[in-house]
Amino acid sequence: MTPPEPVQTSDDGWLDAASMSGFDATDAFAVAVGGRRITLFQVEGDVYATDDICSHGEAFLCEGFLEGHEIECPRHQGRFDVRTGEATCPPAERAIETFPVRRDGDRIWVRVAA
Repeated sequence: MTPPEPVQTSDDGWLDAASMSGFDATDAFAVAVGGRRITLFQVEGDVYATDDICSHGEAFLCEGFLEGHEIECPRHQGRFDVRTGEATCPPAERAIETFPVRRDGDRIWVRVAA
């Protein structure tokens, strides 16, 4: 599922990224936010946002396997902690970027630095 480009921006720099509707209890999907492709993850009721591109294999992390707080790259099986971006399993060695997330009702808001 890839929601449309966000259309709302708050006065303090948060971008409206997606709706919680249809977001499974443990799920990941890519969105376009602030001109960037990021992946949103839901784990145990919390939502996290990271860069969608693996720092090792140039693969889309939204297509990977989410287990707990780790996303496994679909290309070479490197893993990242979605909370911190830290690489947790080789061959991935460099962290991926993470972004602040907040929820407001049904909406997920993300702050992406320019």
